[in-house]
Amino acid sequence: MASTKAEKEGVPPGKPVSLGSQMLDKGAQMLQSLTPIKEMSQHACTFALYSQDMSRQIETHHFVTRINQDFLQCAVYDSSGRLIGVEYIVSDRIFDTLPPDEQKLWHSHAYEIQSGLFVHPRVPETVAMPELENLAKSYGKFWCTWQTDRGDNLPIGPPSLMMSPQEDIQCMVKPELVKKRDDKYNISTNAICGSRTEVMGPGRLNPMADYWREHNKCLAVDVENTEMKKLTVFP
Repeated sequence: MASTKAEKEGVPPGKPVSLGSQMLDKGAQMLQSLTPIKEMSQHACTFALYSQDMSRQIETHHFVTRINQDFLQCAVYDSSGRLIGVEYIVSDRIFDTLPPDEQKLWHSHAYEIQSGLFVHPRVPETVAMPELENLAKSYGKFWCTWQTDRGDNLPIGPPSLMMSPQEDIQCMVKPELVKKRDDKYNISTNAICGSRTEVMGPGRLNPMADYWREHNKCLAVDVENTEMKKLTVFP
């Protein structure tokens, strides 16, 4: 069956929202607390690269909840408002306590912040600067569950581990992506970069983060059949 225009543009297939569903949604908004949503405290826009294919780069929008000063959790959306994944962010103090095999899954944020790629749209730099200084010393683990950049109109396949932009030529963000973002928010990444010259990363960048840089290998999820455990000890 031929694909519809909406499906070709990555819009999920489905019927229009019914009146009953609209009434339920409105009622829930009035009667339920929706606490996790209301605890999202900031919107950040940046870019990410697929670990298995660094030529695939996407603009991302992180809606951030602060659990404490060392841990943030982010619902990640694409430019069209589709929920495409989740990123967890920890301070360098927390990251250094993780096992080496876990650290391989995380990326650093120092270059992303210092280069001006990571921004808080419409928030003055002077207001955002304390947060940026903390984030420059942090590490993130970002799983993409919906690859809308390749035209998927549904979340297909296993999640992909994402990487942060770096100064290495093979994973610098494409200029046309940056320009499109800058035009949308009427900002200049180059000018922002110039204003962040004193933002410092971790005193020592942990070599297990950005694993591909030292080992020239990516980490990816593969799905395989396995024996189901019918009885197990709990906990």
